[in-house]
Amino acid sequence: MPASLPEAPLAGPAIEAATLPGMRTGDDVETRIYNTVFESVMTQRLTPGTKLPEASLCALFGVRRATVRKVLQTLAHDHIVELRPNRGAVVAAPSPEETRKIFEARRALEAAIVRLATHHATPADLASLRVQLQQEHDAMHSFTQPAWARLASSFHLRLAELARNPILQRYLMELVSRCSLIVALYEPPGKASCEHEEHARVVELIAQGDAEGAVRVMEGHLLELERNVCMQHDAPGNSLARMLGMG
Repeated sequence: MPASLPEAPLAGPAIEAATLPGMRTGDDVETRIYNTVFESVMTQRLTPGTKLPEASLCALFGVRRATVRKVLQTLAHDHIVELRPNRGAVVAAPSPEETRKIFEARRALEAAIVRLATHHATPADLASLRVQLQQEHDAMHSFTQPAWARLASSFHLRLAELARNPILQRYLMELVSRCSLIVALYEPPGKASCEHEEHARVVELIAQGDAEGAVRVMEGHLLELERNVCMQHDAPGNSLARMLGMG
């Protein structure tokens, strides 16, 4: 049964616009609605099964139903919401089987990416990865979990850039976005969504030219990320405006 929309504290700090992988750029109203819903899902203000009534969204953003429907269709295409006939839109609730397949695909894809990155990475590339790891470390130890989560996802996407294969990079962007959704929806509060030490070990193995060692560490890293996912969630206790960070 989809959760309805009643009042309790917000979950987690707000994230600045365009800081999460998957958020859109632009200042038009459709982008603003998309990013507001997307960010609210990723910060666990909107939980799986939460209803997103068109009338409420129209009132909150001051737009027509046609605009809201267009945005909801885009969010559904990106697997952020589900559109249910005669029941409207709800926040997506990936099943255990869907979750397993998404992580399985990501492990296979990242293994290929790590091998290619090991082959192609230059000393300058490795230096930039280490700078990114330091930023990740600083965010982790200053307890800014949203910034940490963003940098952790960006690390994987940066490795895809170093593979020098834009097709693999594009596929990984979709999988990282879907995994980030699953983690945001289902990972227990306080868990590290991506372990910094494992990222650092992958970089060192790439620097040593040990592609297979880096692949093994990455596979274990992604398996642990999947194991941390708990496919249960409490019903929300906020109004829709509060869950969207607008009230």
